[in-house]
Parts: sequence; C-alpha cells; structure tokens
Amino acid sequence: MTDASIADAAGAALLVADIGGTNARFGVWYRDALHNEHVYKCADYAGPAAAATHYLHELRAEGRVPVPRIAAFAVAGPLLDDRVALTNNGWDFSAAATRRALELEQLIFLNDFTALALSVPRLAAAERYQVGGAAPLADAAIAVIGPGTGLGVSGLLRANGAWLALQGEGGHATLPAVEPRELAVVVALHRRYSHVSAERVLCGDGLELLFRTLAELDGVAVESLHANEITRRALEGEDARCREAVQMFCAWLGNVAGNLALTLGARGGVYIGGGIVPRLGEYFAVSPFRASFEAKGRFRNFLAGIPVYVITAKYPALIGCVQAFTHASPRLEAG
Repeated sequence: MTDASIADAAGAALLVADIGGTNARFGVWYRDALHNEHVYKCADYAGPAAAATHYLHELRAEGRVPVPRIAAFAVAGPLLDDRVALTNNGWDFSAAATRRALELEQLIFLNDFTALALSVPRLAAAERYQVGGAAPLADAAIAVIGPGTGLGVSGLLRANGAWLALQGEGGHATLPAVEPRELAVVVALHRRYSHVSAERVLCGDGLELLFRTLAELDGVAVESLHANEITRRALEGEDARCREAVQMFCAWLGNVAGNLALTLGARGGVYIGGGIVPRLGEYFAVSPFRASFEAKGRFRNFLAGIPVYVITAKYPALIGCVQAFTHASPRLEAG
C-alpha cells in the first residue's frame, strides 16, 4: 500500500500529531504530502482532544484539505492501556474518550520516538547531516535517540523486508559516569533523586540542572539560566561554565548513544532527533560527542564505523505517524 492509498483508505485525508512535553504538532496527510502544519503549546490546552479540536476548527476554516476521519497521534510517554499519561506533560487522558470527542472512525497512538524511527527510512539527504563514522550497513539495525523536553529512544529492525520500529523508555535507563567530573555530578544528583536517569541530564531541563550542579560542585553562585541561554553563552565563548555544561552534555549523549548502538548492533546508523542538538550547529561535530560515543574499550573499532546522523527535518514524527499504518510497530488502538 502506498502513502497515497493510505490517505484514500482514511477517507482522503489522515490527521497526524506529534505531542511532546512542550509542543503539540498537527498536520494532515493528503494526496501524498503533508499539509496545514500547526504547532501549539501543550500548556494552553487541557489535553490532546482540546488541542486537536482547535486544530480541526482552523482546518475547517481554511478549507484547503478535507477534514480527516482517521488519525495517528505520537505521544511522549509509555502506552500501556487506555489511560495515557505523558511523562513530561500534565496531560492524562483516555485514548477511547479522545477518539469519541474528535468523532474519528479510527485513532491510533504510538510513542513519539517510535514515530520518529518510522520516519528515518524516508529522510532525504538534505534532512540530516553526518557526524563521523563510515557508510551505514544496508538492512542493519538503526538506533534513534534525541534530547528535547525529555530523552527519547527507539530503533528500527529489518525483518522480512520491512522495518519494525521499537517502543521503549530507554531515556530512563541509569545515567552512566566515566570521568571523575561526571561521577561527582552523579553523586551530587543522587542527594536529590533516588534514581539518576539519562533523561535527568540529557534534556532541556537537564542541561540547566547540569549547569547549576557544576557550579555547586565548585562552590560558586550562578544565575538561573534557560537552556537556550546556556547554549548561546557556551557557543559564543561568553561563559566557561556554560561551555563546560554543554561539553559534558554532548559527552554524556555520546556515551548513552554508544551504549544504545552496542545494544542494538546499530550498524545501520544512529539518528539523533529532538530539539537540542540541531541548535548546537557546527559545534556538535567538534564536541566531545563522537569521542565519547566510540570510547567503549575493545569495541572502539566497532563503533568507529557506525555513522551518526543529526535529523534536521522539520516534522519527521508526523511522517512517521503516516508510516505507522503500513509498518509493523507497537501501537495503542483507541476503542
């Protein structure tokens, strides 16, 4: 089944959404293309039904494409049963009630990084750039990871000529420490948290926490800075502690991504999504990321050949939602 026939089977249009901790992105897949993309702040709505209702109202007003009757929503959280609670967002809702509220014939939910993984085979060369490694091995496993409001993790496995996307919560695996400075940060964080996950540091709030923790370790009082400001000062060379925080962030991401690549045997490449890394621009390629990614002792050479790609596509998870209708992937069908 082609993407065009997916839309035909969906009543000529397919509603897709990528709902994260901060933003909810909506679009309509129609005639083999994505249309009417809108981004809303999750904090402005009580839940996905309210945000989608607003979007559909605007869609009807614009009148450019048909109003969809079938939908796929990617959400940043685990999908265990009808009750869905987002990890870094106060939204807690019923999948079935959401479908009924939107008067949809069919609504499926999938993890946001499952959706991102499904988009990877469709990425154009201009929608990614490579950071080290060699050429990917055809049909080999692919790892997907990305820091944003949280830390998403997924992957793709090739089976019987088709891609299977994984659903997991790898961002909540324990944060590894290698360097003495990293260990000091982890020890300091353990005084506040019973479990220090990778996501505790590798996300927007995590970068801010890392910056403050480094200052506390040095006994220095610092102003409270947003992650964007920490990044700006680091890249422009204005603040040595901001620079250290960003360097450590990249090194830790490399360590965690390297662990994921080893776990999946991801010789098809590692893809980095999320909103943080693309904002680092050219710095990311010369940051400690790649060295940390490869620093796995006897398996250094194994990792040295694995290419890492930074995803620069604007709405990849929306495309992944479209793919979910024709690819085997974990999902929750709203009753």
